[in-house]
Amino acid sequence: MTGTEPAAQRIDTTRPHPARVYDWYLGGKDNYPVDEQLGRQIASMQGDAPRAARANRRFMQRATRRLVEQSGIRQFLDIGTGIPTEPNLHQIAQRVAPDARVVYVDNDPIVLAHAGALLRGTPAGVTEYLQADARDPAAILEQAGRILDFDRPIALSLIALLHFIADEDGAYDLVGTLVDALAPGSCLVLSAMTADFEPENVRRGIEAYAAGGVTLVARTKSEMGGFFKGLDLIEPGIVSVVDWHPELGVDETPDGEGPVSLYGGVGAKG
Repeated sequence: MTGTEPAAQRIDTTRPHPARVYDWYLGGKDNYPVDEQLGRQIASMQGDAPRAARANRRFMQRATRRLVEQSGIRQFLDIGTGIPTEPNLHQIAQRVAPDARVVYVDNDPIVLAHAGALLRGTPAGVTEYLQADARDPAAILEQAGRILDFDRPIALSLIALLHFIADEDGAYDLVGTLVDALAPGSCLVLSAMTADFEPENVRRGIEAYAAGGVTLVARTKSEMGGFFKGLDLIEPGIVSVVDWHPELGVDETPDGEGPVSLYGGVGAKG
């Protein structure tokens, strides 16, 4: 990990931050009043926002569990990690396979400040954190290649990341570059925001984030499918994250009914 000054000194607490708002949705403590204010504002307009955040974490957990148990994957590259929230990806993977290797990637000083919590893995496995920008896949691949074996299957995890990257900023090219570097047998785990279920509420939420200086992109199911080009989608395909293999959930309690405004899917590379 690198940084020219302590991460805490580079954190702006005067403006809301997506990672901290997300943390507030999840009931975490790593957020500030400005984040709670925006979170409450969005929740008042888009009532399923906190539920969507919880559902998104559960999707990540179920997908990770499925890839370790059923696909035998032992390497994970998680880009856009966010503030650590237990159980995190490495805890899920290494609980099943203690020798699993997990690399977390983020370029946010907020995440860097909490990165120590990401590194508490099993002695038999590897858990590392890289500070790198998601928009620079070449740098990510170069650094991750020192830790992961790209000649063997890797699960590439892009959870709630791509709605912060517009098409014109190269969202599809970014995913394509990363997937191209993966060996056969690898998988892409992806979730991102959609307006397909609640268009008006999502529109208002996007406007609220924009007022706070954050750009969000909502994509249709067809547009989400573009990220899985050349991959074989694992059933049930691209669905609201609450509907992706709920039977794989562990200690999940009922949390409302109906879809949330996040699509999720897992694609396998042949």
